[in-house]
Amino acid sequence: MKANVILDAKGLACPMPIVKTKKAMNDVEAGQVLEVQATDKGSKADLQAWAERTGHQYLGVIEEGDVLKHFLRKSSNEEGIEKKHPYLVSNDELEAKLAANESILVVDVREEAEYGFRHIPNAVNIPLGDLEARMNELDKGKEVFVVCRTGSRSDLAAQKLSESGFTSVKNVVPGMSEWSGETKSLT
Repeated sequence: MKANVILDAKGLACPMPIVKTKKAMNDVEAGQVLEVQATDKGSKADLQAWAERTGHQYLGVIEEGDVLKHFLRKSSNEEGIEKKHPYLVSNDELEAKLAANESILVVDVREEAEYGFRHIPNAVNIPLGDLEARMNELDKGKEVFVVCRTGSRSDLAAQKLSESGFTSVKNVVPGMSEWSGETKSLT
């Protein structure tokens, strides 16, 4: 597979592969292909969702050992307008809702290993890459708070849930990277 530009994002964790991809895509000409080399397993779902959100074409991924080679074609739309989920809440706002025992649903879209070591009690773990196949497990009638490590994956997940008929979806920012509330672990 031939690419016009190769980006090395090996060893980087979310959201850095997306941040670097976004920056590299600015230097790629419309119609050209960018190869992003990453080792973060979550980059599969992250880069595909980012490309969809920005109007670029996600061509696919080739796995070579621990390295994931993602191929993205830059859209002809020079702007590459990036959509963001409009409804945000802070960690403090979510913590207050949990403390008040409100009937809400917390969906953690991080990978299973991230969730296993530290998560919000009673949060449902559905990694971003599994969300479409598993969203039928979630109650559309509840107020849904989506959390990830920094707010990037949860932004993509919140958009998907809203597009699928969930009426009250909030993206929790900055997410688990700065969560000071109660946590549990599976270890």
